[in-house]
Amino acid sequence: MVGEVFQVRPDPEASTLFGHGKVTELRQLAEAVEADVVIVDNELTPTQQRNLEREIGTRVIDRTQLILDIFASRARTAEGRLQVELAQLKYLLPRLTGQGASLSRLGGGIGTRGPGETKLESDRRRIGVRIAKLERDLEKVRRGRALHRGRRDSVPVPTVSLTGYTNAGKSTLFNRLTSADVLADAKMFATLDPTVRPIMLPSRRTVLLSDTVGFIRNLPTTVVQAFRATLEEVAEAALILHVVDVSAADARGHVREVLRVLREIGASATPQILVLNKRDRLPSFEAETGADILAARLTTDPDHGAPGPAVLVSGVTGEGIADLFAVIDRVLAFDTIETVTLEIPLTEGAAISMAHEQAKVLGKAYDGDYCRLTVEAPASLRRKLRKFCISPPGDSVENSVQK
Repeated sequence: MVGEVFQVRPDPEASTLFGHGKVTELRQLAEAVEADVVIVDNELTPTQQRNLEREIGTRVIDRTQLILDIFASRARTAEGRLQVELAQLKYLLPRLTGQGASLSRLGGGIGTRGPGETKLESDRRRIGVRIAKLERDLEKVRRGRALHRGRRDSVPVPTVSLTGYTNAGKSTLFNRLTSADVLADAKMFATLDPTVRPIMLPSRRTVLLSDTVGFIRNLPTTVVQAFRATLEEVAEAALILHVVDVSAADARGHVREVLRVLREIGASATPQILVLNKRDRLPSFEAETGADILAARLTTDPDHGAPGPAVLVSGVTGEGIADLFAVIDRVLAFDTIETVTLEIPLTEGAAISMAHEQAKVLGKAYDGDYCRLTVEAPASLRRKLRKFCISPPGDSVENSVQK
């Protein structure tokens, strides 16, 4: 970036967004620095974009086109490329008119049409056909995701979704929690395609953790619509880890924007944990302040409410990660934990191994041909080992397993 211009006015100019004097200033600055492109941090109508390009004499793009260009450079999977192309085409379609002299009417007469108009109409038709095909393909993706979610829902393995403002450190935190090696880069929208990995909580419950696209202020509607299949992963999660760069200058604004998008995609009622990330970048006195106090500074907007309990962590150094696991374990009311006693024959080695791997062993003793284990076990494991459960006094085996 070689120059910046701001304007504050009560209402935008219908034809150029900016006032006439500011447009003149923009043209002079663009000429002075020999700018190749002017980026407007607002959404432009097709008419405003054409008028600005004519007045300034160089290419003009708005924030939506810039975001779509960044998305296009980040998409890696077939699904990501489909979503980006759909958003780009929907953005381009109303902007075809007037795209240079090659699309203008060059001929005329009764019963004839100029070649420019013919090209314009054919371009529109091709784009319309392509949009329809992309929407069909993405609908297949959406149904496929719904099918996978249905299969996951048939077994007690909930999904915990990482979400937050772009560049909040979600992928770094994801790698720390899962020991994965997904791309973690200090770039906007470095992660477009959702990645899912299993993690084990202190209670020995297994959950699936997903890392998805980051949000941004005034996220274009075309992007939200195109990424519906991906954002449904967030909407369908059992728990949302709302990651915030606590060291950012506008962290409060980032929290407010993410909560707004979560409402837009129907995920506002999903339980949340506010993960205050990048603790290592805070001054020492701020890091010792406490997560609840820091969170209160970021979530005092009455229109959005509080996202839930807060944890102060660092995805880089690992500080606070154990606390985060403990809070997830406490908040996630799925596959509930109960203490039971198991009496397993020594010949059932697989059952004994399963109890050690998937439950927290509180006590162990051997009695003849049996191994007696006192464990904190999730409901899914208690169902598998039901025949080995010893009922607490006054309770039936069924109650000790299902209550």
